Amino acid sequence: MITTALFPSRYVQGADALDALGTELAALGRTALVIEDPFVNQSLHPKIDASLKGKLGFVQQVFGGECCDEEIERLAGVARSEHAEVVVGVGGGKTLDTAKAVGFSLGLRVAVVPTLASTDAPTSALAVIYSREGAFKRYMITPRNPDLVLVDTQVVARAPVRLLVSGMGDALSTWFEAEDCRIAQAGNMTGRPGPMSAYGLARLCFDTLLEYGPLAKAACEQQVVTPALEHVVEANTLLSGLGFESGGLSAAHAIHNGLTALEGTHRFWHGEKVAFGTLSLLMLTDRSPALIDTVYRFCEAVGLPTTLAQIGLADVTDTALMAVAELACASGETIHNEPFKVTPKKVFAAMKAADAEGRRRAH
Repeated sequence: MITTALFPSRYVQGADALDALGTELAALGRTALVIEDPFVNQSLHPKIDASLKGKLGFVQQVFGGECCDEEIERLAGVARSEHAEVVVGVGGGKTLDTAKAVGFSLGLRVAVVPTLASTDAPTSALAVIYSREGAFKRYMITPRNPDLVLVDTQVVARAPVRLLVSGMGDALSTWFEAEDCRIAQAGNMTGRPGPMSAYGLARLCFDTLLEYGPLAKAACEQQVVTPALEHVVEANTLLSGLGFESGGLSAAHAIHNGLTALEGTHRFWHGEKVAFGTLSLLMLTDRSPALIDTVYRFCEAVGLPTTLAQIGLADVTDTALMAVAELACASGETIHNEPFKVTPKKVFAAMKAADAEGRRRAH
């Protein structure tokens, strides 16, 4: 059996790491297209300028808000006209995915600077492409992982706490999905099974969340950087990224993708919906009651959704929920990496059971 793991070339994390951005980028190229999300453009623009000036040439663009084909094409045009050698994304997951897609389309080096620890997207070669309206469209696998991932934990600490918690929700799925892929000998993002290191990192991700999650949330509420916050930022970003990409995805993310088709979920973050997908996965795969209890207790402790109502679906009909289940089971979806045959009927039952358990515990 051939196994394959994927890693970014360089990972930099710590308080005030943005000060090192210019030095890090100068090793990748002479001119950079810097894609900044609107928040970054308003609040961190001077700090980014100060870090880059004198190190390399650069041009900045404000991200349009959605990682869609139209925005990728627009920014690729700017990169071409400015003769950029490296594309830099600074912001949330969709900004970073857009930078990866632009770099891929032009064959340029890619650096990503997440200002949130809200998803495991930064370290991966994967970009998730949406429609202009925000519905899931497809996965894009770029030829290589980012050349640089730089995380300033002081910036992360100043972001809304809900986003750090959302990142925990995304990371929460990592070990369960990778473990299902390991059992099934299913392919990771390369189509090949992962090595033992991928599954070990996925388990470390889960253990880190359980140990440090509530403490990291408390630190973020005070906008301070502590060792617990550093540990959870690393789990949300690096461990979860390596775990999902090299270990593989299964039911949790497929259920998330189905949920995005319902408009009520659109105001909720990726990791919040993945968290409910993880609870559904636990029901679908017959995990032990003790483990299920542990995961529900963790979600309750940090404030992740445990019911459909908490992701905007208080009044969802069975018909709509079955449509979600059917989308989750679409041909090519990662749910088929589960080590048994999955049907929409089973997924529907798992979502109903996960919601019922969440409501039971809330009373």
